[in-house]
Amino acid sequence: MTKTVLITGASSGIGLEFAKIFAKKGDNVILVARNEEKLVDIKKHLTEKYNNSNCFYAKDLSVPNAAKELFDEITSDGRKVDYLINNAGFGDNHKYLHADFDTHEKMVNLNVIALMELCYYFGRVMCNQGSGKILNVASVAAFSSGPYMSVYYATKAFVLSISEALAEEFGEKGVSVTCLCPGPTESNFGKVSDFGKSNAFRYLGVAKASDVAKAGYKAMMKEKTLHYHGFNVKAMAFLTRLSPRFINTKFAKIMNDTSAQNKHKL
Repeated sequence: MTKTVLITGASSGIGLEFAKIFAKKGDNVILVARNEEKLVDIKKHLTEKYNNSNCFYAKDLSVPNAAKELFDEITSDGRKVDYLINNAGFGDNHKYLHADFDTHEKMVNLNVIALMELCYYFGRVMCNQGSGKILNVASVAAFSSGPYMSVYYATKAFVLSISEALAEEFGEKGVSVTCLCPGPTESNFGKVSDFGKSNAFRYLGVAKASDVAKAGYKAMMKEKTLHYHGFNVKAMAFLTRLSPRFINTKFAKIMNDTSAQNKHKL
C-alpha cells in the first residue's frame, strides 16, 4: 500500500536522500524545510521522475510553535502521515561562550522542541490508529558530552534518550520509533556548523548521505529501536560504555577541535 511520509530537513543531505528513497518506492512525500525555492524544485523533480504525489511546507522549525503549526496545516489539508522522519537539525562548532545565545536557543528549539512536538502530535494520531513509524536522526554526538559543541551534543543525547523511551511506549500501540545515529556525513551540516574542519571529519571518515539514509530506511522498516551507522560509530558507541565519562569528554574535545576555537575573544 502507498504510504505518506513526512520528512523534515528535506532540502538537502540525509533528508533529501530519504525523500528520494520513499519516492522511488512509490510513497507520497511531504517535504519540510526553510528554503521554499529548493522545495519547489525537489517536489517537481521527484514527481516527474517517480510519478508519485508530493507536497511541501516551507517552515522554519526553529521558530517557537512552528512544529505545531505544521501539524495543524497538514491535518487541515486532510493529509494522513504514516511515517515521520525528524531529520532537521543543526550544530555549531564554537566554545559555549563564543557563540551567540540566540544560536543555542534556536538549536534547542529545532533539535529538541520541534522534534518533541512532532513526535507528540503525529505520535498521538499514529497510536490512536494503531500503526505508524517514526525515525529520529540523532548522532554519534549522543554518546558523550562534547566540548566546542556542547549544546549540539546535549540535544542529540536528548534525541537518543527520548527515542528509546518512546519506542517502548508507542510500541504498545503498534507504532515503532527508530533512532538513527550517524557519524560525520556529507551534507550542509559540516559547512554551516564549521564542523567540517574538525578532527572528526579528518580522522573518522565521512559517510555519504545516501548510504546513511538507506541504512536508516532499512532500520526503520525492520522497526529497530537504535541503529549506529558505520564501523567507527559502532566502535565509539561500544567504547563509550566502557570508558569513564571524563575520558569520553576529553576524546570528544579532541575530535571537535578545529584549531580555531581559541582565536575568538569574549
